[in-house]
Amino acid sequence: MKQFQFTFRDNKALEKELKKLRQWVRGRFCSGLLIQMFTETADRRRIERACETIGRILPEALYAGCSTNGNIVNGDFSGGSVAVVCTLFEYPTTEVELLQYPMLPDTQERVAETLAEEVGKRPWVKAVEMLATIHRASMTALCDGLSRIRSGVQLFGGGAFCEDVGGDDACVFSRAGGYQEDGAVFILFGGEDFHVESFYVTGWKPLGSFMEATKTDGPLLMELDHHPAYDAYYKYLHIRNDEHFFNNTLEFPFLYRQHGIDIMRAPVASNPDGSLTMTSDMRQNVKTRIAYGDPWTILDSVWKEGKRLLEYAPDCIFVFSCAARRIFWGNDEVGKETEPYQMVAPTSGFYTSGEFLRTGDYVDQHNVTQVIAALREGEAKEQHSAEDFQRAEEGFEGKVSMINRMATFITATTKELEEANRKLRELAVTDMMTGVGNQTAYLEKIHALDEEIDQGIAAFTIFMFDLNGVKEVNDKYGHECGDLMIADAADALKTVFGKESLYRIGGDEFVAILEGIPQPDVQRHFRDLEEAIASKNKEDRPYKSQLSVSKGAAIFGVGEDATYQDVFRRADQAMYQEKSVYYATHNRRRHK
Repeated sequence: MKQFQFTFRDNKALEKELKKLRQWVRGRFCSGLLIQMFTETADRRRIERACETIGRILPEALYAGCSTNGNIVNGDFSGGSVAVVCTLFEYPTTEVELLQYPMLPDTQERVAETLAEEVGKRPWVKAVEMLATIHRASMTALCDGLSRIRSGVQLFGGGAFCEDVGGDDACVFSRAGGYQEDGAVFILFGGEDFHVESFYVTGWKPLGSFMEATKTDGPLLMELDHHPAYDAYYKYLHIRNDEHFFNNTLEFPFLYRQHGIDIMRAPVASNPDGSLTMTSDMRQNVKTRIAYGDPWTILDSVWKEGKRLLEYAPDCIFVFSCAARRIFWGNDEVGKETEPYQMVAPTSGFYTSGEFLRTGDYVDQHNVTQVIAALREGEAKEQHSAEDFQRAEEGFEGKVSMINRMATFITATTKELEEANRKLRELAVTDMMTGVGNQTAYLEKIHALDEEIDQGIAAFTIFMFDLNGVKEVNDKYGHECGDLMIADAADALKTVFGKESLYRIGGDEFVAILEGIPQPDVQRHFRDLEEAIASKNKEDRPYKSQLSVSKGAAIFGVGEDATYQDVFRRADQAMYQEKSVYYATHNRRRHK
């Protein structure tokens, strides 16, 4: 595999470069030729003229491309010219094919289904590159559909964009379907001797505390911690809800976990009601934080991946990098984060409106991220040595240095505050004598279970416990011994039910709440408790009495119990019956 990259500003310059390429190609064996063209404007006339020139001079070539927010040529930002990347395939087993479809928000699923069927017909396909117009629409349907492509096929790519990040002009084009303002181009790669590796790099670090997405509706993030989602940007960054909102938030995406990986998601618009429009659906109850680019982390990440690629030894590297990263670094320095790839192999790509990558079984849309695809034909060829692959120590001054230090300070203080809040929270909901949940924690649990009952998803069992003979120990040995007896009983309960499921709701009364316990397991838990109490009773304790616990249980019944209290009453009645037997046997009266 060989690659030639160049830029041009007018059609005459394009013709000159293509004729040189034609001469080179005709003098050597070449099994296929793919030309990708990236332009910062969606000027249809200019693009179609360039495509006509490619078709005339190199009629055997496949060509495809899109509008962009800037281009990467030879591992660096290329400036305002049009970038052309020519990839020549040398192995006869390598196959490349173009597919292109019109695509609107309501046809994404159909496009993905069609592509999956086409890939299914071509067992040779190992990877799919995607160029797609996004136009600030949610791409969830497309990503979900693409996830159904045959397992093992890698997918990577980027969203078409334009020079103005606030603009909405974008296009894709190819030999397969021509110019489209609403469409997707898919480049299929494969063959016995074709190899590809794809991955992503962020380098953005979370700032501040976690926020919960308490209300979402598809791509609309409506509330964070029960407040309008926009409030987070105004509260922490003083970004106003105006026409500059999109530009001002590009560098500050949300960071959260999805499909087992870190995802960054930048809002594309803030709405009058305070909701945020995202480029992909966000799940309700997801925990997220605002993130900020850290220069050192970014460079450490890209150099680490570059060093790893040395062993893979690709023939060429494609980079799909978010426009926000170009804004973050500025045109003069953005090449720092693609430089290490160019040291490994010829590197090209463009700055996107969104990045796409298949990780495992899922295709995800990313924002503010680099997606990297490393291509190779044949076995790995020895290239640079790891010793030669070293980066100079960077020294960041001025704004970047100051913001980096402030970000580090905020992160450190946030961790300290979160730890302090965690400890305060733990104190607020923990019974200090026994270490189990207190009344506050118990009431919160009741509220949560009542909500589950209302939603029709409840499945739980309540266990009630009342320690026998505590008053006699208090009267005979003092309250310190009585407290020790209660603590010992709590230890026995914890060994069976776990600390997180236990609550002390009175002086010597406990409740355990377990999720969905069937009747046979209720009895097993009771037997395990008897064994734990018997083990405690072998110890020499100052209260000189045998531990004894009255117990009862009740399982939530669908259609039978309308509230938590209905289940509680049945468990309490069962426990009271056993308590009555105990006092009848011991000729004592129940003390309350």
